[in-house]
Amino acid sequence: MKRTLAATLIAGLFTSYTVDAIEIYKDETNSVTVGGFIDARIINTQGQTEVVNGASRINFDFKRQLQNGWHAFALLEWGVNPVGSSDIIYNNRFESIQDEFLYNRLGYVGIKHDDYGQITLGKQWGAWYDVVYNTNFSLVWDGNAAGVYTYNKDDGAVNGTGRGDKVLQYRNKWGKFHVALQAQLKSDDFYTCDIADISRSSCEVLWNQGNNAAQKVEFNSTYGAALTYFATDNLKLTAGVNRGQFDVLYAGGRNQSVTDLIYGAGITYGDFYKPGWYASANINKNENHDTDNIGRLIKDAVGLESILSYRFDNNLRTFVAYNVFDAGDDYVIQPNFNADPEDVFKRQFAVLGAHYFMGKDTILYIEARKDFSDFSSNDAEQEAQMSQTEDDGIAIGFNYTL
Repeated sequence: MKRTLAATLIAGLFTSYTVDAIEIYKDETNSVTVGGFIDARIINTQGQTEVVNGASRINFDFKRQLQNGWHAFALLEWGVNPVGSSDIIYNNRFESIQDEFLYNRLGYVGIKHDDYGQITLGKQWGAWYDVVYNTNFSLVWDGNAAGVYTYNKDDGAVNGTGRGDKVLQYRNKWGKFHVALQAQLKSDDFYTCDIADISRSSCEVLWNQGNNAAQKVEFNSTYGAALTYFATDNLKLTAGVNRGQFDVLYAGGRNQSVTDLIYGAGITYGDFYKPGWYASANINKNENHDTDNIGRLIKDAVGLESILSYRFDNNLRTFVAYNVFDAGDDYVIQPNFNADPEDVFKRQFAVLGAHYFMGKDTILYIEARKDFSDFSSNDAEQEAQMSQTEDDGIAIGFNYTL
């Protein structure tokens, strides 16, 4: 869950972090800036060493002065893959799964007023992200315990907790309180199958044939809210919730209505971008909100993310992070024809990193991950599949921010 320029440009009124962009046009009414970053790294993990893309992106931010204190704005952001396609797949999407050179990350429009707040429409960071983003400052190993990148480390578009699709969002602040409210207005249908490595089209065929290993999922609108309280200049408290509803239609004729729910809170001390100490932690409880590493829906789980950092006066920033997502055993909704009630799902790892600022917004970094996960199963092949995307690793990279 990386801090993006997009989140900063639009949510800057309501958050404390800052970032630069390049202004390419400005008159008395309009302005246009371009931002983003290029990140390339060498990764050694899962027995492979490879040069990969580090979620590079470019965005254009548009602002317009309106009457009576109102402002209009729009943002378009694309992910960029400057190093070419790569076959390596590892935890938390170190590089995007898209093969295209450009792919959509964010895109929304809105209006805002200093007194009345702001309203935005489009693909944007969900309100839930306000609760948990403060722990996600590792450039390589983001957290996958905060309920943001759901459905096997995707971008959180489906249930609106990450870069949500089709989101209507309202934000405002009253004194030390900042609030975000959202509705994700959509109706999505997709197919899932209890079969490893099956394509979407093949899964749909099985469902149409009445195969009991196939299900059709009708995922409807979701709703979320987040509250941030700035207790002092250095201490911030967050809390929030996100809820959705979906229906699972089994090929054999059975229907099941399922609630997708996550709620939690966080605490943050300091400023990650300033010299000195920084610490943050958040915890969440979730139900039917995410999947395990082979795509099975998790009934309920607890997630915890934490980070402790110190930035020295010599432009060196060090940090240690610890994340755990624990679903325990008997976590898969029944019936599921690949489910063993004794299967265990516990994603757990620590990250140690050092970022050296060669200049403002230009970072040379090294990060190492130690994995402590437990994906125990009586099925050895299934256990291997669960474990293959979680591993120890080390990365050395270069981040150039516009």
